[in-house]
Amino acid sequence: MTSTPLTAEDLTAAGLHLDVSGAVATVTLSRPEVRNAQTPAMWHALAGIGATLPATVRVVVVRGAGQSFSAGLDRAMLDPATGDVGRLLSESDEAIAAAIDGYQQGFTWLRDPRFVSIAAVQGHAIGAGFQLALSCDLRVLADDAQLSMKEPALGLVPDLTGTKPLVEAVGYQRALEICATTRMVGAAEAVDVGLALTAVPADQLEQTVADLVQALTAPVAGAVTETKRLLLSATAADLETQRRLEREAQVRRFRELEPLMRQTQTPARAQE
Repeated sequence: MTSTPLTAEDLTAAGLHLDVSGAVATVTLSRPEVRNAQTPAMWHALAGIGATLPATVRVVVVRGAGQSFSAGLDRAMLDPATGDVGRLLSESDEAIAAAIDGYQQGFTWLRDPRFVSIAAVQGHAIGAGFQLALSCDLRVLADDAQLSMKEPALGLVPDLTGTKPLVEAVGYQRALEICATTRMVGAAEAVDVGLALTAVPADQLEQTVADLVQALTAPVAGAVTETKRLLLSATAADLETQRRLEREAQVRRFRELEPLMRQTQTPARAQE
């Protein structure tokens, strides 16, 4: 990585905290006084985290401080006079699109095959908060979690990369209903329709995620990376393409494991 890691002070200013411990990186949205409402500064800082994570990281956990995962966009950002997003209204269409592209980078890095990402969601995950959770590979919910795609209620669309994973998780029909009605999806329903891996009592969320992290870091790192890459391509690729990708991935695994296999190979017993 060529990017310079953000300092702890930079992250604090953006409302984030990062802890890297061995193979696990934990990203905490740390604005509990506003239920971890998100800002463009936070999105840029998230992108910076993704660009500078150590290569040793195998699992990224995203969580929210306090009672909520994230209440969504900080509404102050929409003020046309003072808000970062509101001020975009005076820019050209191209400039607005470019700014949104920069915001989206704070979400897309969580799909990188280098690691498995987990959203640990308690309380509300609204709008941008819901889309941040959707950006993760896996979602583990506390039983008090409430998810909602609120953008249409503001006259906007979900533009932080949430539409694709939502449709992939629940299908077009259910995704349209969730977005168009902007209703709340509770934890039990989220598990039932495929939005979440599991839902547990709030006081068990931390341990459940820790157990999942341990299970994810048990297999050989390269095997998990290659498998995630294959699964990401599976929906869009036709069968012949996917078969080719599987073959190529397996060849890479054989080549990486070959030295170890040779070292552990038991010599044939000499004939007497």
